[in-house]
Parts: sequence; C-alpha cells; structure tokens
Amino acid sequence: MSASPVPRRRRLLNGTAAIAITAVLATGCTSNEPEPPAGDDGGAQNAASSNDDTGETVTIGFSGPAADHGWLAAINSSALAEAENYDDIELETAEGTNDPSQQIAQVETFINNDVDAIVLLPTDGAALTDVATRAMEAGIPVVNVDREFSSPFAARTTILGDNYGMGVSAGTYACQLIEDNDIADPVIAEIAGIDSLPLTQDRSEGFADALESCDQEVDDRVAAEFTPESGEEQASNLLQAEDQIDIIWNHDDDQGVGVKAAFESADRDEFFFIGGAGSCNAMQWIEDGEMEATVLYPPTQAADGIKLARLIAQDKGMSDLVQVEVPKRIVLNAPVVSADNVEDYRDLCFES
Repeated sequence: MSASPVPRRRRLLNGTAAIAITAVLATGCTSNEPEPPAGDDGGAQNAASSNDDTGETVTIGFSGPAADHGWLAAINSSALAEAENYDDIELETAEGTNDPSQQIAQVETFINNDVDAIVLLPTDGAALTDVATRAMEAGIPVVNVDREFSSPFAARTTILGDNYGMGVSAGTYACQLIEDNDIADPVIAEIAGIDSLPLTQDRSEGFADALESCDQEVDDRVAAEFTPESGEEQASNLLQAEDQIDIIWNHDDDQGVGVKAAFESADRDEFFFIGGAGSCNAMQWIEDGEMEATVLYPPTQAADGIKLARLIAQDKGMSDLVQVEVPKRIVLNAPVVSADNVEDYRDLCFES
C-alpha cells in the first residue's frame, strides 16, 4: 500500500465503538467509602481516590500463556507491570505455557501456597475449569482472563475482550466507508484467524451481522493462523482470487505483518485495509497512511485482572460503581482506531 496518506480514507466511526469501557478501571477512581462533603468550591473538586492507597498486603498468583505471539506477550508483561505499581501486592508468577497439564500444576501450587487470589488466562478454559473450581472452593478467588471456564463456579470474576464486538466494530466501520465513499457493489474480503477457535468464529459472526445491516456480505474469506507467515500466504491467495477488492478486514495485527507484505509484493493498494487487535505496527501504518484502521482487542486484560484481584482480596469494590463489590463479569470494548484517534490509543499498542 502506498506510504502517502489518503485523505478520503480518514473517516471516524461515530457511536459507542469509539468509547473504551476500560475507563471504568482507571486509576483515578474514587473508593466505595463515603467521602466528606464538598467544600466551598461548590463541589467542583473531585473526591480523592482511596482504592489505590496502600492497604493490606495480598499475594496474587498469576499464570499466563506462552509468549509466542505479540498480543500474548503483552498480556504477560502488562500483568507484571501492573503488579509493580502497588506496594501491597506480592506477585507469584508461573512460567508461561501452552500446556494445560503444566498450567493445572501451576494453579495447584498457588492453592498449596495459600495465595490470596489467582489471575489466570487459561490455555484451555474447559481443561482448567476443575482446578480453578478447587481454588474457589479453597477460598481463593480466581479472576478468569480472556478464555472462559466452562463453569460459573470456577471464577469470582471474568474479564474478557469482545470478539463478537470486534467483528461488529469492523463491519460497522466498513459500512460507513461504503456510504461515505459511495462505493457501488463493494467487494469485501476477510482474512480470519484459526477457524476452529470460537474467538475466530465470534469475530466472523459479528462482522457478517454488521455487514448485513447495510445489505452487504463477505465476498471472499480465507483463514490464517495468527502468524505472519500464514497471513502472507493467505493474503496472497486472496489477492490472486480477486482482481478488485474494496475492503479487507484482517482479524489479527500480528498476522497482519505478513498480510501487508503480501499486499506490497502484489503491488495492491486499491482497498481499505482494516486490522484487528491494535499492534504498534498497525498504529504506525495508520499514522503513515498505509492502513485505514484497526479494531482493539485490549492486551491489558491481565493487568485489569491484577487490579481486580487486588480489590477482591482487600474486600474493596470498583469505586466508580454504586455496587460495593467487583462485578462478576466484565467485557471490554472493541473500539475502532483510525487516523482521527490513533494518538488516544497509542499507549495501548503491543509489539508484534
């Protein structure tokens, strides 16, 4: 794709897709404890936060995935960095793994060590359900991240990205591009991730549902494997199959490195290129005019999990809510990032 900015592609999708729910978890929240009345400033002064004040020291066990993908590496590093922000967190970390049996053993170690809470991104939600349930039965709250357990009794709180919402955001943005640019009979292509995964199926379903709202559908779809190599291969196949494409949505910015390489090899840039997840590469491509937009799948989920585990272990709630306890389930938003708002999201990007 040409390195020069293309002004007609600079459209910001209005609506809820551009609002990040993660603001609820921001550091500046106020506590659930009653605050003294406002002074002579007429109430204009914000109440001070106490949720982040040092409290009783809690030990949190964290087990995450093997860092064999940029997004997964960011999950681990964000969790470690967040724990460092608190003097009252002692973090026990397990080596990242893609082996369910090894991760089960890690959680059993946390249980034997009688930690105060566990933050767990399971390699396989179903496989880790039993050991997570045992932790809960032992009185250790479990914060389930990204991949859900198969029982509601296995976690105190579940925090998720929105895979279906990613598809909806991408499809809604595509509809807006079609309308704004008066594209007649658009050819829409999709480069998915691993087809057997529920997350890929959810993303594709959301994309199709959003396109249906503007009487469009996917004309050609290929599935890669979340790697640059597979992305380049499948994008090459797609370009060979279609002489003209108007919009391409690629599910994953890590595999997008290969996807973009295929575009350059074929000298094709006639389409709007939309990505997924929010890598630093994608943010740079957007700034350089080489990519239209990307849809976030926040790599901060485990960091939010650490914050939630700390609150739960210290018997605190989320201070911006009226409820005095941390919610049972939190689904983060999937905003569209374009040239109009890329600077707002730059700090959330991850290295591919």
